[in-house]
Amino acid sequence: MLYFVPLFVLSIEMELETFKIRVLPLREKLLNISLRLTEEKADAEDIVQEAFLKLWHIRNTLDDYQSVEALAVTVTRNLALDALRTRKPGGKEPDTLLADPESRNPEELLEQQDAIDCIRRLISRLPSLQQTIIRMKDIDGYEVEEIAEITGSRIEAVRVNLSRARKKIKEQWIAINQQALWI
Repeated sequence: MLYFVPLFVLSIEMELETFKIRVLPLREKLLNISLRLTEEKADAEDIVQEAFLKLWHIRNTLDDYQSVEALAVTVTRNLALDALRTRKPGGKEPDTLLADPESRNPEELLEQQDAIDCIRRLISRLPSLQQTIIRMKDIDGYEVEEIAEITGSRIEAVRVNLSRARKKIKEQWIAINQQALWI
């Protein structure tokens, strides 16, 4: 006996198979990128899932892109950056600047904590890509090449953004400290 299968059912199955072949194998890479940016496994999983949903919604146009992988990385990175922007300040950043707290008096520790908070605020005012790059390089310790791969940028662009971010923070830090001297 022959069964009639509607054409749209075959089309959906073909799209799903194509999606499984082209996009789903990128899961680990996208999860690593998201995890490096968010530092939270649950958040990273959610972001990758949301990225897959976005890619599924545009599945009919995936052939228009030169690289589906590059698109998937960009979508994931943007979602992770959006998640970081919506987080409240003062997250899980390591306070490694507080060297050997036992050997310092409470006043020095307080001054140092104020400086860290000020630098965090200055970083939060940077454009999002510069925030991400300076955090990954100077706080998380990633190499420029790794940052370029994660953010989907060229190595030269990462270096330029890092330099601009550091310069801007330095200028603002100097201005704040000069104001403090006059008060």
